[in-house]
Amino acid sequence: MSLQQKNQFIYTVKDRCKVCYTCVRECPAKAIRIMNGQAEIITERCIACGNCVKVCSREAKMFSFSIDRVKKLINSNDKVAAIIAPSVAGEFIDISDYQTLVGMIRALGFDYVNEVAFGAELVADKFKELLQKDQKQTYISTSCPAIVTYVEKHHPQIIKSLAPIVSPMIATAKVLHEMHGNDLKIVFIGPCIAKKGEAMLGQYKDLVHEVISFIELRRMFAEKKITTENIEPSEFDQPIAGKGSVFPISGGMLQTVDLEEDFLIGEIVVAEGRQDIIEVLKEFEEGYLEAKLFDLLCCNGCINGPGMSSRHQFFLKRKNISNFAKRQFDRLDQKEWVKNKERFSGLKLDRYFIADDQRYPSDFSEEQINKVKEKLGIKGQDDELNCTACGYDTCHEHAVAILKGIAETEMCLPYTIDKLHKYISDLDVSNKKLASTQAALKQSEKLASMGQLAAGIAHEVNNPLGIVIMYAHLLLDEMEPDSPFYKDLKLIVDQADRCKKIVGGLLNFARKSKVNIEEVKIRSLIKNSLKAVVMPPNIDLKIELNTLKQDIACDHDQMVQVFSNLSKNAVDAMPEGGELLIKVEDDKNSPEGIVFTIKDTGTGISPENMERMFEPFFTTKEDGKGTGLGLPIIYGIVKMHKGNIKVESNTNPDKGPMGTSFFVSLPGVTEEINAN
Repeated sequence: MSLQQKNQFIYTVKDRCKVCYTCVRECPAKAIRIMNGQAEIITERCIACGNCVKVCSREAKMFSFSIDRVKKLINSNDKVAAIIAPSVAGEFIDISDYQTLVGMIRALGFDYVNEVAFGAELVADKFKELLQKDQKQTYISTSCPAIVTYVEKHHPQIIKSLAPIVSPMIATAKVLHEMHGNDLKIVFIGPCIAKKGEAMLGQYKDLVHEVISFIELRRMFAEKKITTENIEPSEFDQPIAGKGSVFPISGGMLQTVDLEEDFLIGEIVVAEGRQDIIEVLKEFEEGYLEAKLFDLLCCNGCINGPGMSSRHQFFLKRKNISNFAKRQFDRLDQKEWVKNKERFSGLKLDRYFIADDQRYPSDFSEEQINKVKEKLGIKGQDDELNCTACGYDTCHEHAVAILKGIAETEMCLPYTIDKLHKYISDLDVSNKKLASTQAALKQSEKLASMGQLAAGIAHEVNNPLGIVIMYAHLLLDEMEPDSPFYKDLKLIVDQADRCKKIVGGLLNFARKSKVNIEEVKIRSLIKNSLKAVVMPPNIDLKIELNTLKQDIACDHDQMVQVFSNLSKNAVDAMPEGGELLIKVEDDKNSPEGIVFTIKDTGTGISPENMERMFEPFFTTKEDGKGTGLGLPIIYGIVKMHKGNIKVESNTNPDKGPMGTSFFVSLPGVTEEINAN
């Protein structure tokens, strides 16, 4: 089934749609829903005004073409007439002589080329008669099919106010059938997409057979290579129009029959464009607006219809139509024109309307609407920005549209920006965690490699070193203190003992000790850790227990090694004296966790050394004072407890107190440690 058979004259090219919501904003019927990030036409609500086609810069909204069916009509044995909308002068501004244009249209194969402007004059006369006949009734003009459909679908309560008069297109078709018989095939050519739907109405069966836009007409010219140079100029076929050529201009119908919009009397209201017609019909339905006639056009005059390919300035097109109408009127055979007007004055031009209520239920509760607003981050009236970025005039309308199922929360720009900020923030946290994990993995791999190397070296060195140490001590015991060799031998013993410590450290570093988890008293752990630390008199020891927890799940001996080594390092960092702070507090990131802080007031660690703190054999102590294995061993013990260790240091007194702080975080949950 074709799009036209389904009455779907406008469709979406999904690959082109970038979901900018411009079409949603510009659709007077709100006949566009956003589903899964795509703007879809709601066919049953669509009035085929073509606003969405005009405003879509991506050409994602298109209307169905009828060129092939028109060609089929032309190639048939039937006579075919082309009836041309008076806005043609606004389309073909580049063709100064209308006779040239008529010749081009005739060259396509049409037997007759007629003006719709003559039908417009008949319609205008009927409107004048109607207004004079019934002084109390209010009428809405019915020349614009988009307006008629809009009332039938979205304002069915005022359908009785639609003037029961056909459009100029139908009036012209009736005239031609009267002249040439019912076998005549008629093709309307104009700027309007809604005409395609109007021609298919049952009450107009076999009056207008096809409708094409000016865009389609230009394409047909291009296909047949018809230009202004290779055709013979021609005149419109009878009946020729008079003032009806100004019909497509705003208020053109009134000028055709010498009526005008008098603001003092207020009997006639002229409105055009999406926003104005919505407001006029709404105010009229609600009883706020009174007039005898509402002359309405969905576009800003037919010269701005979606079927126009010309993108010339509005007033240039308007001027061109006025000049065209003037030239036509100056050339007009007044006698012939009057004769034709009299001949067709009795033509039946009445019509009827059928309500097709497409209004959504409006009985959503405030609670339902407020729930949707809360999802959009709107907690009060101050949060309602009404920025219209979603395509709706207010946040309230957008919330209602979501309840109707034709909009999505993602259409709200502030909501989407907030959501994006949250995603970026979460991603940043994830990236930092990933970077931390990668750094830890890199450190673990480095430690593992160094551990294997250290184990090999220590194993090979330990046995011969033991013999050297044993015999060195024996010789030292036998040597007299006043011997000239005593000092040299004492140096050998001291350095051999130092080598023993280094080898012992290497073995401890390489050994994968098993973690024996038990419940350990926090106070006892701190006390036992400090027993191994010689505290000089110029060091002020301060202990803070800022937790209600009494116990921690850990390996007592290994954690004593951790805290005693960190405390020794802190003391060594303060040769001139200072304060050693040991603080215990709850871990903010883990309900069961504990954070131990060992802080000194020494000179701090330089930034270039901070990155190497946990490297094996790296030390900031003087030569002979450290092996560079203490912190790597501590790192390994903490990681085996599934904890974390980090360090902060300041060497610049201008930035705050100098010193170094080590933070050891332990999960404190036995099951978590054992499971790993």
